Amino acid sequence: MTTNAPGAASPAVLRYTAFSADPAGGNPAGIVLDAAGLDDAAMLGIAAEVGYSESAFLTPAPDSASASASGQAGRAYDVRYFSPQAEVPFCGHATVAAAVALAEHGAGAGDFVFSTRAGTVPVTVTDADGAPRATLTSVEPHVDEVTAADLTEALASLDWPADDLDPALPPRIAYAGARHLILAAATRERLADLSYDFERLAALMRRLDLTTVQLVWREKDLTFHVRDPFPVGGVVEDPATGAAAAAFGAYARELGLVPAQSELTLHQGADMGRPGVLTVNLRDGDAKVRVSGAAVRIEG
Repeated sequence: MTTNAPGAASPAVLRYTAFSADPAGGNPAGIVLDAAGLDDAAMLGIAAEVGYSESAFLTPAPDSASASASGQAGRAYDVRYFSPQAEVPFCGHATVAAAVALAEHGAGAGDFVFSTRAGTVPVTVTDADGAPRATLTSVEPHVDEVTAADLTEALASLDWPADDLDPALPPRIAYAGARHLILAAATRERLADLSYDFERLAALMRRLDLTTVQLVWREKDLTFHVRDPFPVGGVVEDPATGAAAAAFGAYARELGLVPAQSELTLHQGADMGRPGVLTVNLRDGDAKVRVSGAAVRIEG
């Protein structure tokens, strides 16, 4: 990639929130619909200036074989995601926000193909009663064990006693485009009380190549409340995390915590004053995970 030509105007940055139909809820993302001509430093600079947990940078893709094969020629984009401090391989909330932004800025509802650093991510935008909603399909997920030493360090960084974990939801590292350490709280009170050692947790996350730590409390069979510390991105907490939701869906299915064909509801952001809802769909016989949510433009 090359940087902007000397004297070129800065690209327009749209601001959308994902996983809420209320601009005051969900997770805000910066969106650049045509990032052609921006180099890594320029994208990182824009993301830092915007200040959200992530910003998405889209470049219209040529009619690649993958786009043509899926019937999406002309609706395919290369997408990169930057936090204020670093690039991340995949970001779910910025994907949902970017797809809705595309639909509202001329493309219309329908199917898109996003080529990300994590792989190809199909996204579908629907418009029911004037409320746009996007559904992303994850890359192939997997779930890994976490070592006892790394779990001990994570709990120490969070200041969580081991007895505060829910033994029915064992710790794991799950991936569906990015890696997330999943830790389940035994009570809603434990989840609500989040005060952690920012630098210590960030160091562990960098060593384990984690994007967030997903903290979970199970309200009932298919309903969960989640929080996502994100110190490696320079952010204390992410308000609604689509990539972690996809990873959690894969985790819940692999460990037999939910039926193989399920729709999970994840509530996130309420503890930050930005409530949002993420819908996770699991299909029997299909390892990939679908994450859906509303998105709306933030004015200003």
